[in-house]
Amino acid sequence: MSRARMQFRHGSRDEPEINLIPFIDVLLVVLIFLMLSTTYSKFTEMQLRLPTADVDAQRDYPKEVIVTVSADGRYTVNKAAVADRNVSSVAAALGAAATGGKDSVVIISADASSPHQAVVTVMEAARRAGLMQITFAAQSTAQAGH
Repeated sequence: MSRARMQFRHGSRDEPEINLIPFIDVLLVVLIFLMLSTTYSKFTEMQLRLPTADVDAQRDYPKEVIVTVSADGRYTVNKAAVADRNVSSVAAALGAAATGGKDSVVIISADASSPHQAVVTVMEAARRAGLMQITFAAQSTAQAGH
């Protein structure tokens, strides 16, 4: 019997390759899962109770200054008409009406059809008068539908 010699290749060994495609697929699935679960958790964590406008709950505060803006852009500060429509006149009227000093709250009660610039003028006048607490008066939905 003749013996066959086995020849082994010793010189070039093939390195094992790692197939990255299934790894990337799994990572994408995990990423999508994390994105969806964090989006839904934000809505479940935030328990909000929205405020409602109620006319009966209004109280008279001594430190409030009520500025009324009519549809044509005229101003009244605590039911006293302001002669001019410029910022300095409104600021002077606000400064005189602010009995609580810098702690007074400016309530802007503007007509729905009043110009946007008229409301911005009141806000700038309040800033010049040093009154930083500004709020807006709104009509309740029950009265709006009359």
